[in-house]
Amino acid sequence: MALHFLVETSSDAVAGDLVSLTGAEAKHAAVVRRLRVGEAVTVGDGSGVWLTATAEHVSPSLVDVRVSDRRVDPAPSPRLVLVQALAKGDRDELAVQAACELGVDEIVPWQASRSVSRWEGPKAVKGRERWATIVREAAKQAHRSWVPEVAAPASTKDLAARAATQRVLLLDPTAPDRLSALVPDGRDIVLVVGPEGGIADAEIEALVAAGAERVLLGDTVLRTSTAGPAAVAVLSTALGRW
Repeated sequence: MALHFLVETSSDAVAGDLVSLTGAEAKHAAVVRRLRVGEAVTVGDGSGVWLTATAEHVSPSLVDVRVSDRRVDPAPSPRLVLVQALAKGDRDELAVQAACELGVDEIVPWQASRSVSRWEGPKAVKGRERWATIVREAAKQAHRSWVPEVAAPASTKDLAARAATQRVLLLDPTAPDRLSALVPDGRDIVLVVGPEGGIADAEIEALVAAGAERVLLGDTVLRTSTAGPAAVAVLSTALGRW
């Protein structure tokens, strides 16, 4: 499979055009991936554009590729959104990375009441930027034509508001209905994953009152770093993506 790279801005390049990679992406291509002149590559802009090309010039500061084909992939519909509660260590980051590779379309950081990690002030900005970097690299690794958005940190009230137009699913080990039995209804699916210790009863009550559904992933209790990606895989099958 050809190496895949991302350009920073939307690309209108067509067959025959020259596209340049600069900065960190050029250095990664030349130094880390050891791209060579004449090697086939693919280039995307993270917003559906997918270019097939061949490397013509390679250096750590500039990589030029000649486009041979262009396609534009439509945005996924319905969308699959992961609301990932902040967790200690790197468990939330592991969840975000894997979920992105598996096909999630948006990531929402959630400051749950049981979250040990707290994003406040400048830390919230830095945390979101960190997740966006993880998502970008995971999308590139998975050769995705659409790079998921990382939304601003959400409160429980924000999640409740989504239930008015989106299908909000709460992963709950005490839920009566299995996620694997879910039948999509055309609405975007918002999957809510709690932190260590799970989603608090008050949060479940507030979200269910707003229209959210409790769903059971399986008979075992997974870590917060594992539950989200596992559920995304189940939903990808239900949505016909896999």
